[in-house]
Amino acid sequence: MCYNVLMDKSKDIAWEAQEYIPHDKNIGWYVALVIVGLGFSALGVFMRWWSFVALIVVSVLALIVYSVRPPRMVKYALVGKGLKEGGKLHNFENFKNFGVINDGGHFAIVLTPRKRFSPRVWVYFPEAQGEQIVDAFGARLMMEDVKLDFLDKIVRTLRI
Repeated sequence: MCYNVLMDKSKDIAWEAQEYIPHDKNIGWYVALVIVGLGFSALGVFMRWWSFVALIVVSVLALIVYSVRPPRMVKYALVGKGLKEGGKLHNFENFKNFGVINDGGHFAIVLTPRKRFSPRVWVYFPEAQGEQIVDAFGARLMMEDVKLDFLDKIVRTLRI
């Protein structure tokens, strides 16, 4: 995992980190994905659910493209109103709390949104600057324990 800590001119905390943790996948993972996709497609053809077949094919192709694409480096900065992720600003008022999680030796801030069906925002950070970053989040949001939800556990199991 690659991190670069940057200090902004305005005294805001800034750093760079990969957008996600890449997981190694061997040829067996891809073969299993294609076999499962073919199985669901066969079921769709048998039931004459053509849109389901198209959805499965597009999903398998998207998973393959996503899994071979290397993570990009993202610039993060804590500014007055929120968290800047690349060019996007996540306002603190849109989140009810945050937590810290150790993801296989890599640390991440997990922001829990106020809106019920909005996804959580994961922000990886360098361990050396962790205390400074966590304190800065703690000054703006309440810190709570973060547990992986059902979807997070599926993503971890499938190594996506």
